Amino acid sequence: MAAPARSLCHIAFHVPAGQPLAQDLQRIFGFQPLAAREADGWRQLALRSGDAVFLVNEGGGRGEPLYGLDPRHAVPSATNLCFDVADVSAAARALASRGCSVPVAPVSVRDAQGTATYAVVSSPAGNLSLTLLERAGFRGPFLPGFGHVPSATGPGWVSHVDHLTLACTPGSSPTLMRWFHDCLGFRHLPLSPGEDPELGLEVEAGSGRGGLRLTALQTPPGSAVPTLLLAESLLGATDGQDQIEQFLAQHRGPGLQHVGLYTPNIMKATERVAVAGGQLLTPPSAYYLQPGKERQILAAGHEPSLLAQQGILLDGDKGKFLLQVFTKSLFAEDTFFLELIQRQGATGFGQGNIRALWQSVQEQAARGQEA
Repeated sequence: MAAPARSLCHIAFHVPAGQPLAQDLQRIFGFQPLAAREADGWRQLALRSGDAVFLVNEGGGRGEPLYGLDPRHAVPSATNLCFDVADVSAAARALASRGCSVPVAPVSVRDAQGTATYAVVSSPAGNLSLTLLERAGFRGPFLPGFGHVPSATGPGWVSHVDHLTLACTPGSSPTLMRWFHDCLGFRHLPLSPGEDPELGLEVEAGSGRGGLRLTALQTPPGSAVPTLLLAESLLGATDGQDQIEQFLAQHRGPGLQHVGLYTPNIMKATERVAVAGGQLLTPPSAYYLQPGKERQILAAGHEPSLLAQQGILLDGDKGKFLLQVFTKSLFAEDTFFLELIQRQGATGFGQGNIRALWQSVQEQAARGQEA
């Protein structure tokens, strides 16, 4: 592999001036300001909850934002994943030798807290760039060039990033999987027994609503990189654009569709998000009425009526369960969203929950079209 990723440092967003993403992350999701920088027409604010760090690049001035690339997106979006690597210069050379575009060659940034070296690589998921970062010995709160921002001391209700989901064009998952394997050290993670990595997991929504193909990737044990999910629409007739197709159309290509944020207490986290004004997706009404669903929820130690009230999905068996709740889009374009996830022993992604999420997004889109 060219540049094995050791950890996810941060996820970067590009938004226009005045877009309230940074405020929403604080007010609704409990993130706290970590560090800030203003230069060349850019306002960059890093926010943290546990080990999850988001970097909001606001504006769009001359040149590139520090530690990233200005992609000139058609819509506000999550545009960059920053990974820690052992040797940025060697990684950039290795990736370039494989034919990868390196629009920002290795550059070092120094301040009183130490030095960091980074390079930016174009990924095959068109709208998503990757920053490779080397910051051994840096002692500051975030990265060189950023100033500390005083914030509240209370911890947020998110502990780390659980997974990252890319919206991909139909048929592209095998190519993307090989790229992330060869370049960053990701490996196929089966979501079902005996799964063919070239085919992934097919989840049909039913009733002619289409569905999606999921391929999961993970880095070797010992790294701190979240699971990467490649999601593409299943070929077949649907009523209008599905959620993946809508993302591809609005973003004019593939990119980061949603981020799964791990919380140790999804009931409390969901309640806080709702009280703060966060908008959550409502699961299909039939979800909690499925045969065996009430028994499953009780076996996991939860009250069915409370989960239904908060829109929390639960899947799993044999003492291993997965709880998830999904927000509506963080942007007016109705594309990128967040997920809160809690695992009780489960390591995968429940097919029943995937199907329910798909139906929820499709029903939400249908209601928006009728309004």
